[in-house]
Amino acid sequence: MKVIILAGGLGTRLEEITKTIPKPMVKIKGKPIILYVMNCYIKYGYTDFIIAMGYKGEKIVEFFLKKKINKTIQNQIKKGLSYKTKIFKKNCNLTFLDTGQKTMTGGRLKRASRLISDEDFFMTYGDGISNVNINKLKKFHFNQKKPVTVTAVNPPARFGEIIFKKNRVVNFSEKKQIKNSWINGGFFVINRKFIKLIKNDKSILERSPLEILAKKNKLSAFKHKSYWQCFDTKRDMSYIKTIIKKIF
Repeated sequence: MKVIILAGGLGTRLEEITKTIPKPMVKIKGKPIILYVMNCYIKYGYTDFIIAMGYKGEKIVEFFLKKKINKTIQNQIKKGLSYKTKIFKKNCNLTFLDTGQKTMTGGRLKRASRLISDEDFFMTYGDGISNVNINKLKKFHFNQKKPVTVTAVNPPARFGEIIFKKNRVVNFSEKKQIKNSWINGGFFVINRKFIKLIKNDKSILERSPLEILAKKNKLSAFKHKSYWQCFDTKRDMSYIKTIIKKIF
């Protein structure tokens, strides 16, 4: 199965870092985070990636090709440029696709899906890592027989919690995972029939398309309770550095 990685966002909350590079190219322990995202799949044998690019996508291509891109390469990227390389010592096939500077997540997925002939494929974001078991996720998806499976994760709380009676504190707890709250952790498995619900480049995947699917009882969730972290702030970057070894 192929893997689509959405890697075209602006990364506005990391503006001082992402002025010159796209967020998936921000380095964690000397390697761009997109390599760690890929490794979430590579270690389970999935090595065929489509990178749906937008903002400063040329920086991603230049990193892998190890050279500046010219107009010929730019034109190829608009249709889908295939490139074979090794990532973490594994042979991988990458397809670089320019999905537009202002295209939203749903639009990027719709454009990238045109390069896939299989009925089902993986999709995730270029800035989130996890130790989710991809094989178990895939098996769950096919057992559920729904058009889309999303990996649900417990987000870490940004603040601690104080429980009190009148003016007396009866419980004080620092930041921890919110056990009763689940959010979209990426790491989707998608049947191509779902793509019909995405209208155009302005479609935000996480809104109308998935909301419609949920209302129709056609969206399943694979619960992942172990390591997961997205990369939106410098604080996230610091945390990711501490869990990289635990995940890989």
